[in-house]
Amino acid sequence: MDPSKEWQSSQIDPDVPFHASSRHCHQTWAKTYHSFPELYIQPRTTREIRKIVALAQRCRRRLVIVGCGHSPSDLTCTSAWMVNLDHYNRILNIDKSSNLVTLQAGIRLYELIAQLKENGLAMPNLGSIDNQSIAGALATATHGSSTRHGLLSQSVLSLKIMLADGRELRCAPDEHADLFSAALVSLGALGIITEVVFQAVPAFKIQWSQSLHPLEEIVGDWEKDLWTQTEFTRIWWLPYKKKAVKWRADKTEMEIRLPPSNRWTGVLGFHTYHTLLYISTWFPKILPALESFVLRVQYGFRHDGAHTMAVQEGQSGLLMNCLYSQFVNEWAIPLEKGPEALSRLSAWLHGDQETSKIPYDLDGIYVHAPIEVRVTDTSTNPGTRPYLDNTVPSGPTLYLNATLYRPYNTDPPCRKRYYEAFEWLMKELGGRPHWAKNFTTVTKDEFHSMYPRMRDWLRVRSEVDPEGLFVGDWHRRLILPNDPGEVPLRLEEKVSKVEPAKTGGLNWFGQLLAV
Repeated sequence: MDPSKEWQSSQIDPDVPFHASSRHCHQTWAKTYHSFPELYIQPRTTREIRKIVALAQRCRRRLVIVGCGHSPSDLTCTSAWMVNLDHYNRILNIDKSSNLVTLQAGIRLYELIAQLKENGLAMPNLGSIDNQSIAGALATATHGSSTRHGLLSQSVLSLKIMLADGRELRCAPDEHADLFSAALVSLGALGIITEVVFQAVPAFKIQWSQSLHPLEEIVGDWEKDLWTQTEFTRIWWLPYKKKAVKWRADKTEMEIRLPPSNRWTGVLGFHTYHTLLYISTWFPKILPALESFVLRVQYGFRHDGAHTMAVQEGQSGLLMNCLYSQFVNEWAIPLEKGPEALSRLSAWLHGDQETSKIPYDLDGIYVHAPIEVRVTDTSTNPGTRPYLDNTVPSGPTLYLNATLYRPYNTDPPCRKRYYEAFEWLMKELGGRPHWAKNFTTVTKDEFHSMYPRMRDWLRVRSEVDPEGLFVGDWHRRLILPNDPGEVPLRLEEKVSKVEPAKTGGLNWFGQLLAV
């Protein structure tokens, strides 16, 4: 560590440790961005976190809080100070009578799941992976796929958050309610979430089945019971074959029955598909044919009506294998607009621009499969609605996720045009992008028009962090105002350079203020 900062550290609570390294390379989970923080700090106690905040103020350094860096955007990039809470990860209390769990916010979801299991408990719902910290999952509105569940934050009863002035405030619906509404989707720009009180449920198993269907059958069942027959439902759409895999699950008391497997669903299929995707970077016309390979390797299907089933613990059965580094561009739209979205995007991908009404030429574009289709419903939740909740407030929400793999960290050539067309359609259908994903065309004005409570979130943010200790270029570029005559916040970090990395992805460099 720089001698001047070591001296500064010794002047603030000298008996409190300051666990910092100056040789850390941060990269997003998908290796899309790399950055090189001046200091990488891993506190173990609340006193250490408070010392970090005080020292950052004195040294005029922005703070970025990270878990696994699951967001593939530059949201977590910094050349200033990066705080990782992996060692601030204890469960503090489990109330067996109410199933309320009090935990430190750095705990990863897989750690939380394991400790809940030991106590006969579980999380009520999960997203696709369990690598995130609980704080990171909350910060970007993480969700699963069920019309009986909303965002992960729906199960949060209260939070504690360390603010830029070193105060640790408890916030809940009846205490600092504005801060609670802002902090449930904080985007890392309000402070350091230190503690979470979470509503767990009794541990459960699920029986799931997945089957292959023509897309027209999926669309035909849309208004029937496609999304409501079982507690958990998701769709994987293969656009060139005009087919979809329907995955459904309900809770069960049946004995565990592991998913079927063969040589292609293991290491052989994983590496073969990875290599074929890499080849498609130069020969993208093979991508439609690869969908048949995906069906056989990833799902074990060869014909319509084929199906598989299994019984697993809920906390493993709800997860999925994301396979490779990837760009993810997920949008939330009203559930009733799903058939129109699928039909128009399908038409565009098959060269029928007249039907799609999407004003972008296909121009030889070929995309990856599958396109993920999920649902939530926050409209029935009587609790606090986050100011930056991207779901539909008046009914169920559909999520469309246009995933593009990065085989061996190589970017696919279709990304720019595909995402322009996809986002144009999502905007026309009243969509809002997932905060943690790779949206590319959304402007600040569009974000402000999408969120009626954006002004409230900005007001709270300004009140709790007036000097921008937690503000970075991502926040300024997309949501913070640029009013005439306004100057950057004293501790705000601006990007100075972004350049290709030798190992793939982009190297991100921020502009540091002098001490």
